[in-house]
Amino acid sequence: MSNHENKLARLRAELGAGGPRGIGLSKSTSNLFRDRKAIERPRIDLSGFNEVVDVDVAGGTVEAEGMTTYADLAEETLAHGVMPCVVPQLKSITLGGAAAGVGIEATSFKYGLVHDTLLGIEVLLADGSIVECTPENEHRDLFYGFPNSYGTLGYALKVTARTVPVKPYVRIAHVRHTDAKRYFEDLETHCRAKDADFIDGTVFSDREMFITLGRFADSAPYTSDYTFEHIYYRSIREKDDDWLSTRDFIWRWDTDWFWCSKNLFVQNPIIRKLVGRERLNSTTYAKVMRWNSKWGLTRAFSRLTGKHPESVIQDVDIPIGRAPEFLAFFLKEVGVLPIWICPIGGYDARAGFPLYPVDPQTLYVNFGFWDVVQDPVRREPGHYNRKIERKVAELGGVKSLYSDSYYPEDEFWRRYNKPAYDKLKARYDPQGRFKNLYEKCVLRR
Repeated sequence: MSNHENKLARLRAELGAGGPRGIGLSKSTSNLFRDRKAIERPRIDLSGFNEVVDVDVAGGTVEAEGMTTYADLAEETLAHGVMPCVVPQLKSITLGGAAAGVGIEATSFKYGLVHDTLLGIEVLLADGSIVECTPENEHRDLFYGFPNSYGTLGYALKVTARTVPVKPYVRIAHVRHTDAKRYFEDLETHCRAKDADFIDGTVFSDREMFITLGRFADSAPYTSDYTFEHIYYRSIREKDDDWLSTRDFIWRWDTDWFWCSKNLFVQNPIIRKLVGRERLNSTTYAKVMRWNSKWGLTRAFSRLTGKHPESVIQDVDIPIGRAPEFLAFFLKEVGVLPIWICPIGGYDARAGFPLYPVDPQTLYVNFGFWDVVQDPVRREPGHYNRKIERKVAELGGVKSLYSDSYYPEDEFWRRYNKPAYDKLKARYDPQGRFKNLYEKCVLRR
């Protein structure tokens, strides 16, 4: 028996016949941003399912267990000269989490989202049974229904994903724009031409927008280091061209959690050195953020200054033809900056993922914004997030569900395909041992 098969045998013995009631996943880290009061309930520890099982270079695939972090997954695949087609930008994201949620990065213009690159998922169901799901077998409905289900249909024990060859270095070009319409037109041109291996962007203001093009290279005249003293997002405004090792390029955003490390003051050179290179990463920041959320220190400070804070931590996908309109709305009505821009295409028109409905013929733009609006006026809870949700719907977009959502229940199910979800729930969790998607992603109780 392989190590993975041994783990499955131990898991089956632990669960016993029929499985536990109402199981939840026990995790030491999370990339979900929904504050919930902890509820005592049976939890299953799948942390041991965290190894790469096989890298098939010739076949262009990697098999890894669901709790494998992308840091470990990328390290193993890079050692074989390949990488997963889409590597989400934070090291602590797990392969199973990206399969059940929505994973994205600068290769998404070509390959789509993480779930567009998957070939198989081994899923632990609520009753303790384990099923293999592929696009062709009898569980193909769960294979296509698993993305955006967030653990409400089952947990991924093993995932098979496609890989692509890499070269040792990435050459970067930062292309500056001052007009939003022209910016998104140029972004679409590059995506259609596929003239780069990586494409993403950063908006610093309505007059300062950058497209970043990354291209693999066999050699480099130098390489920059953004893992300690230097900060990647600042370099976008300072350099037209840059060079990184492929490994450092993949994790260029992790050191400063894009730019969110500024809220923890670690972009100050003195504090940065005191913190140390090994603690400059998204895992550290997420732990600090959750501690702050529990104790409410920043909320208390805001009250002392007469402000009313609202976290606006969201990723939304907008058809590129409506992207200038969304940007104008966001800058006027919300205003947090910078904004991450990541185009998404490469969809297989034959593959329909019912819980994350997109038009496979359309190029989308992901807008990522993660900050706090400090409002001098007290407003209803979720005031700014609700505005964003309404605008995304108006423009034919889709919102990720990893963070707070405020949809009324009927609207939520219109947007996230209640008939398809109910059919999956009836087959794979008929006793309702897991919460449903609305309860998990919207309700606060």
